[in-house]
Order: sequence, then structure tokens, then C-alpha cells
Amino acid sequence: MFWSKYFLPTMKETPVGTEAISHQLLLRAGLVNMLTSGVYSYLPLGFRVLGRIENIIREEMNAADAHELFLPCLQPLELWKKTGRDAVMDDIMIRFKDNRGREVCLGPTHEEVITQLVKEYVQSYRQLPVTLYQIQTKFRDELRTRFGIVRACEFIMKDAYSFDRDVEGLKKNYDLMYEAYKRIFKRCGLEIVIIAADSGAMGGDVSHEFLLPAEIGEDAILQCPKCKYGESCPEEISDNKKCPECKEGILEKKIAIELGHVFQLGTKYSQSLEALYLDEQGKQKPIIMGCYGIGVSRLIAAIIETHNDEGGIKWPKEVAPFDVEILPLQVNDQETMELTNQYYKSLQSLDYDVIVDDRDETAGRKFNDADLIGIPTRIVLGKRGLKKGKVELKNRATGETSLVGKNEVVKEVEVLLKKG
Repeated sequence: MFWSKYFLPTMKETPVGTEAISHQLLLRAGLVNMLTSGVYSYLPLGFRVLGRIENIIREEMNAADAHELFLPCLQPLELWKKTGRDAVMDDIMIRFKDNRGREVCLGPTHEEVITQLVKEYVQSYRQLPVTLYQIQTKFRDELRTRFGIVRACEFIMKDAYSFDRDVEGLKKNYDLMYEAYKRIFKRCGLEIVIIAADSGAMGGDVSHEFLLPAEIGEDAILQCPKCKYGESCPEEISDNKKCPECKEGILEKKIAIELGHVFQLGTKYSQSLEALYLDEQGKQKPIIMGCYGIGVSRLIAAIIETHNDEGGIKWPKEVAPFDVEILPLQVNDQETMELTNQYYKSLQSLDYDVIVDDRDETAGRKFNDADLIGIPTRIVLGKRGLKKGKVELKNRATGETSLVGKNEVVKEVEVLLKKG
């Protein structure tokens, strides 16, 4: 990809009215654009990050025997009335009547819809267990949108649903999702705190939240600085509370953002919507359900919030929009551009995603933009270095630079990328 042909509108100044570092960098680095409060467009660079996060999620969901589908955003309100959640979620639900006079809503979540679907196809214990998931847009009429894409009216979510014939099966699927979530967040470069949580409007008896300590959060937690154990923070806490896990650290109060939540729903939805199956004795029983959500678009903000410096973003390798940026300082110099194109083709042939800043801009502008968009590995070609047969490599995460022989660049870049 060549910058001059790409749609990558960067900004020098901090946008007015932005509080969070992640919100500022999302806008400045040309990842998103705000259409109106709580509603954002994903520009090409942001869409690439979104795609990489979604690929990580798909790989881990598929490895846990979950199967992807895609459910409708438009939902009949009748389903919600059967579970009583039309009243529970009334304050955030976007509802209206269509041209036929039917009451419908834009889905804030999909428990009702997925239960209705499974009800139509699963009738026997032989068809269980099954786990289904989707990555889809949700709609919530948030009165108080905050921190850009963190709390928005339209956002992207991964929601999975397990269907079992008994509690033992539910627990097995719950554990599979629990472990898959740990892997997902680790691959995204995030150190997550997992706490037992209240199920709230979702229902069920058991649930866990996956939280990231960050200033953009809206939850208070207690965390041990030694073993990283975490628990929810009550309104009144006593000082010097010892960690119940390691028995050594003193729990510290932190602000955290919720990135994922898993629930053992039981029969809350299957009973309300009459999603039943026949057991081995031919008796009808309600299907046992679990649900598992990740805020996909929110993940982007969380990653930026914890991976940045004064220059801009420092993307973890697996979620970066590109693996390598090639930065030729003199785009009108023949040797510089011949080497640039050589490196570009060689790295692409090795399945690396590469962007070349081929703009005829000052070195300062190009360096500033490179730091801002935060590609993990940077190759800098300048006439002064090339006269000595050298090219500069930079690791964006650590800031380390090195001069390598111009014929060793591709090999050294591979080493850097494999190190992560």
C-alpha cells in the first residue's frame, strides 16, 4: 500500500472536545470519523485494525467449537415482550413502527433472536450441545456517550450463545469461552482483570467480567499489585485490605473498562420463548443457555489507551493495521526508491502487510505521522545512510533503532516481527 494512493487523513492538532487519549489518537491517526455524537465511521486504517481484531476472535471462537452466523439488526418487539426485557432495556432501546404498523427495534443485543432461531431447529438432545456466535453492530440509545467509540450509540460486538441439555454441559462450554477470552485479550496485548460479577439485565446465576484498568473506564475494581488478583469494588472499602489470593499484596482501587462479559443464563430465555428439547426419555425440557460478549470496537480504544506515547500509537503486532512502514526520505532519488520498491515486494511476498510513505513531504512530517499511526516496524531510507550502505530500522514499541546493511534489511525485519 502506498500512502499517496491511500485514504489516511492524519491531524496535527488535538481535536476540540476530546478527553481520552484513545479518542484523540483515533481521530488524529485517521482511524475513525465522528458523524454525530456516539456514531462513528471507520476509515480504512481503522477498518484494518477492526479486521485484525475480528480475525483473532474468529480463530479463538472456532477453536472452541463455536460456529459463526449473522443475525438481523431489525427485531420484532414481540420477542422482547415475551422475555420482559422490553421494559428492562426501555431506556436504551431504539424502537419504532414499520410501514406495516409492526413494532420493531434495532437490536441492542440478540438473546431473544438467537433463542427463537435455535427453537426452530433443535428439538432433540441429540442436536445438543451447540455454540453459535456473530460479530455484528448493536444499537443503544445512550443518553451520555463518552470517550468516542467506548460508549457509543452504534457499536460492534461479538456475541456467542451456547445451548446445552444440562448444567454440566453449560459449565463445560462456559469454561471453554472463559479460556478463549483470556487468549483473545492476551493476543490483543491487554492485561485483563477477571472478576465475578452481577448478571444484571442479562439474567442467570453466574457471570464474569473481563476488565482493563484504564482511565476511560466506568467501573471501580480492587486489584492486587503483586499477583494481579481483582474483585469488584464496594462503595465503602476499608484501607489496607489484604489480597485473598496471594495473602501479601494490599488491594488498590482502580478505574477499569469492561471489555467482555460471560454469563451462565440457565433457562431464562428458553422458558420464556419455549425453546424446548426432548431428552432421552422423551420428556420436554428447556434448553440450558450461556452467553458471551466482547465489545469489539471498544477493544480498539482500550488497546490505544494502553499502548501509546507522546508521539502517538504503539500497536501490538497482532492488531496493527500494517506490519511494516517503509519511509523513504527522498522520494525523488532513484536509488532510494528502487530499494524501497525492492523491500516492499520482498516483504509482501513473505505475507507481511506493508505501507510505503511515498509522499513528497518533509522528513519531520513523515516521522511525526509514522509515530502517530504506530506501525510496529519502520524502515527508514536516507541518502546519507545509503552512501554508507546502511538503512535504519526502528521498533515502534521500544523506540530502539539500529543501522543494518541495505542487503540485510528484509532478513532483519523478519527477526524483529517474529520477536513481536
